[in-house]
This record gives sequence, C-alpha cells and structure tokens, in this order.
Amino acid sequence: MSPSRTGIGGRVLVTGASGFIGPHVVRELATRGYVVRAAARSPLEAMLPGVEYAVLPDLAKPFDARPVVARIDAVVHLAGIAHAKVALPETAYQAVNTNSARRFAEAARDAGVKKFVFVSSVRAQCGPSVAGVVREEMTPAPTDAYGRSKLAAEAAIAETLAGSQTGWTVLRPVLVYGAGVKGNMQTLFRLARAPIPLPLGSLTGQHSLVSIGNLASAIAHVLTSPQTANATFLVADTAPLTIPEIISALRAGLGRKPGLLPFSETHAARICKALGREALAQRLFGDLAVTTERLRATGWTPPDETLAALAAAIQHR
Repeated sequence: MSPSRTGIGGRVLVTGASGFIGPHVVRELATRGYVVRAAARSPLEAMLPGVEYAVLPDLAKPFDARPVVARIDAVVHLAGIAHAKVALPETAYQAVNTNSARRFAEAARDAGVKKFVFVSSVRAQCGPSVAGVVREEMTPAPTDAYGRSKLAAEAAIAETLAGSQTGWTVLRPVLVYGAGVKGNMQTLFRLARAPIPLPLGSLTGQHSLVSIGNLASAIAHVLTSPQTANATFLVADTAPLTIPEIISALRAGLGRKPGLLPFSETHAARICKALGREALAQRLFGDLAVTTERLRATGWTPPDETLAALAAAIQHR
C-alpha cells in the first residue's frame, strides 16, 4: 500500500538512523514510497536517493525536538542506548531512552503528527529468560536499567499523546539479527564462525528471534494499520529456536556442518558460574519465547523465514 492511500501521509522521521536497525528501516520505508528523514547524531552518507538527513541533538541533555519533527507526518523513534560497552548508571538510561522519547512525543503532539511508533524491547516486558510463553498482557517485569528505561519511555509516550490527534504504537522486538548485528547475537555469530566443534548440542532452551527484515516490515505495517493504534506488540519471527538450531543455521550459511557436541547443561552452568558469567548461562540455558498472535491478528505476516535469514545474515561481514 502506498503512503498516499494510508491516511498517515508520506513524510516519516526515523531517529537513530545510523544504528544497526535504522538503515534497514530507512530503506524499507523509502522502498515503500515514503519520504524519509533519517536523523542521527553524526552526519550520514547518503543511503538512498531522495532520503533527507538531519542531525540529532545530544539525547542525554535537554534538547528541542521540534526542528527535527517539523513538517513530518509520522515518527519512528529508534534512537537510544542499546548495547553499552561499559556499565552505565540507571540515570544514563533514563536520560537517553526515557526522557528523549518524551521530548519527541511532545514535539510530535504539538506538530500534529499523525503516528508515533516507538521501538522498545522485549526487555521492557521481562528479564533475559522466562518460563513459558511471553505475552503482552503479562505484567511487565524488566530486570535491568535498560529494560526499565524502555518501559518508562512507553509510559511517557502514552501519557504525552493521550487525547491528542497523534496515535502511538509500541513495538517490543526480541533479539534482532542481521548483517552487522552487535551484542548477544554477535556473540553467537562469532561462535558459529569458530573453526572448532562447539559443546552446545544439548541446549534445549527456546529463544525467539526477529530478523532485521521482519522488524522493518512490522514497523512499516503499524504505520498504516488502524488496528495497531495506541497498543503494544511483541515482534518476533514465526517460531522460537534452540541454540543448536541457531548455530546450525548460521554454519549452514557458511557452508559448514553444525559441528555440535553434547554437553551437560549442569556442568556448563557450573563453569559459567566459576567464570563469573552467570548471566550468560541464564541466556544460553533459559527460555525466552514470545507469541506474536496479537500483531498477526492485525494483518502482519513476517516475510523472512528464520533459518534462511540466519544463513544469509552471517554471509555478510
């Protein structure tokens, strides 16, 4: 559907356009016919013809979002702290992730923007592992500063836009993967590239993932779907995978066999604890599986198949 037929309008601001997710979203929306304003802290090289570029202010300090939001029909807010390389205080996450979301929502409301899409995180919903299937109706219980800042940002956006003509949608993606990925998924990519067998064949935990293509598709979908107005949705691929299935798919993309060996989870957990890596053990051995029934009910279908998308992602350096 072309932007001119949606009622949203054709000009979309994407904040955080220089991060891992941003360029993919910019490309997806530009391909669909939107005029995209790509905003980032540093000047960007042209990604696509016709894309506008804007410099974001320092989100950790008070700033005026109005110039960036001017003459825009919809906002996709991606900018924030995601994978900090060093430990940061809670106040840093609140300043960048929560306060900046409120300021952009205020600017969007005052400018009469039609739609505000906030890309939050599954970590606003829960910790790194959860027994059973995670659903949106569960009471959110984030376990770290990042998740708490994202949940607070969601609340700030809903409060700011309540009663205005600016509709909002919150998306909570699970672990995102694609070419150039960082963080925990990058660790799995490195393991898959290692030229040795891996003692991970016995891991049974279920992990929901979302390809960067599927996330970009979901963002484009909620921009135009009346059914997603003023609501929150988990975003993931079709079905969760185990760590052995993920490694096997990645190594298939490298033209290699799985090379996985059985290993006692109990023994592996003890090793992780001895090394001070209990959080890693929780991610490897625990479950974090979500359902996307609510988003699918609005008409969204993920275009990427997980195993094929994983194989394709690791082929790009």
